[in-house]
Amino acid sequence: MNKKKLIIRIIVPVLILVALTVIWVVKTHPTPTAIDNNLVTAENEEDFVLETTSVDLETLTAYGLPIIVDFGSDSCIPCKEMAPVLQIMNAETQGKAIIKFVDVWKHAEAADGFPIQVIPTQIFIKADGTPYEPSEDIEVEFTMYTYKETGEHAFTVHQGGLTEDQMRAILADMGVAE
Repeated sequence: MNKKKLIIRIIVPVLILVALTVIWVVKTHPTPTAIDNNLVTAENEEDFVLETTSVDLETLTAYGLPIIVDFGSDSCIPCKEMAPVLQIMNAETQGKAIIKFVDVWKHAEAADGFPIQVIPTQIFIKADGTPYEPSEDIEVEFTMYTYKETGEHAFTVHQGGLTEDQMRAILADMGVAE
């Protein structure tokens, strides 16, 4: 009987210590999610809304999330076909990525400084603010633009529409977990 009491006196404090350690780890090291890290707040929700009239890369890259900006138009047929994909991906990736749509026929100035030749065209930016460099696994045709003066990679662009599967593959390649 004494042996049982001794074991209980040892096990109970050890279990309490383990439980407290687990609680401390969970509280001080939360898993980042859209809800836990509170990236989307009332003050900045406009940065995460799909449709926009301008693109401020400095503001968007400050979140440390991958960014996809689609330049298109509400009255362009391929753009209309891609609109549901953008809506789904924007909703699913809140707090994990930033997906924006700019209607360049209504807001042409928003495309200034971006290599837009046709619509739809998507610009891809990694979480660290640098241009996305697709892996060989991605079966999407990209155009890489460089600065003339330095030869530095400036933009990674896709011209035309993307399917939901292509968009998911690109986001996964950019480090966005589903």
